[in-house]
Amino acid sequence: MTMILESSAFQNNDSIPMQYSKEGENISPPLEWSNVPDGTVEFAIIMEDPDAPQPEPFVHWLLYKIQPHVRKLAERISLDGIESGTGDASLEGKNSFGEYRYGGPLPPIGDKPHRYNFSLFALRQNLSAKAGMTKEELLNAMNDHILEKAELIGTYQRSKINTRKTG
Repeated sequence: MTMILESSAFQNNDSIPMQYSKEGENISPPLEWSNVPDGTVEFAIIMEDPDAPQPEPFVHWLLYKIQPHVRKLAERISLDGIESGTGDASLEGKNSFGEYRYGGPLPPIGDKPHRYNFSLFALRQNLSAKAGMTKEELLNAMNDHILEKAELIGTYQRSKINTRKTG
């Protein structure tokens, strides 16, 4: 069976509720996964906007070193909220806002809805990783260690004027 990534907050290809955006509370949505492949020793999550008006997708969240028994992340997850069972904490990387945490959707005013891809990676080996990695560093660390990838896509369109950085 293929690994599945879903959220109780929105369905695949549906609108992400405002509370998970930078216009709202800017909290991470709940995520849950199933059908994990045998041999998984760690997970990583990348959230990005491929519709951002720039050459590369805008990175909203990097979360990695998630322990293999974890199957869901609660809404508004913090690193303290992810239990590893071994004392090892999951780590967050640097997003395109320059932050080391979840950064919700905030596309430019007037743009059509942007897609936000949540990608979950099941890894066959523990990453040699440090806190604050960039997407490129994380992808390099995961190179040749990905067993399977699952995606959840949400959309978001700006609803009001906001002076924060777009992405």
